[in-house]
Amino acid sequence: MRIAIAVSLVLFARLSYPTHPALPAHPALPAQSTPQKPKARLFPPLDLGLLEGADRDQWQKPEEIMDALKIAEGSKVADLGAGGGWFTVKLARRVGQSGRVYAEDIQPLMIEAIKRRVQRENLTNVVTILGTPKDSRLPPGLDAVLIVGAYHEMEDPVTLLKNAADSLKPQGRIGVVDFSPGAGGPGPEPDQRIDAETVIRGATAANLEVIARETIPPFMFMLIVGKPSAARVPR
Repeated sequence: MRIAIAVSLVLFARLSYPTHPALPAHPALPAQSTPQKPKARLFPPLDLGLLEGADRDQWQKPEEIMDALKIAEGSKVADLGAGGGWFTVKLARRVGQSGRVYAEDIQPLMIEAIKRRVQRENLTNVVTILGTPKDSRLPPGLDAVLIVGAYHEMEDPVTLLKNAADSLKPQGRIGVVDFSPGAGGPGPEPDQRIDAETVIRGATAANLEVIARETIPPFMFMLIVGKPSAARVPR
């Protein structure tokens, strides 16, 4: 009798509570992914003051940069990723009234900041351009394109370099100036910085050649690239 009751209780328990499949002895571990560099962040317009201190002329060395790009009176140049227009003003004064500066940025607030700045400075030789992450919308016939502190923010730098090259005259130059990794200064966080070799690889992918490579101490480096003919023919 007791045995019969025990068997009945076991059968009742099995019918009353659903059974679960056994867990595997060694659960599968999630696939290991290769760590990726964080996506570059666009510089916030509200933080422009961080890049426009009174000492920027000393560490940015704008005159040396413009000399390296052969920018002179009457030149037509573009400031790609112009931000608040700090360098745009330097370019506008260098090229004079007979020249033209195209200040491009993809953030509308930056374009507004540039317009206010050039109005304050009474500059009439600056044209602002609202570009896109893949198209800077630069006009043709440019002597130089300058990219200062913006290459590391670009979503598709190779495409933008190709577009910039298409806008150049045959012997035009593109200058890429950015913050060196580990050099400190007011630039982006360490994990957002790029080195010169990264820019060279991008330029090569865009069918451009390196014309010159320079250091801008204490914080920055500069690469000048151009179409293959520009790299071979002295100016």
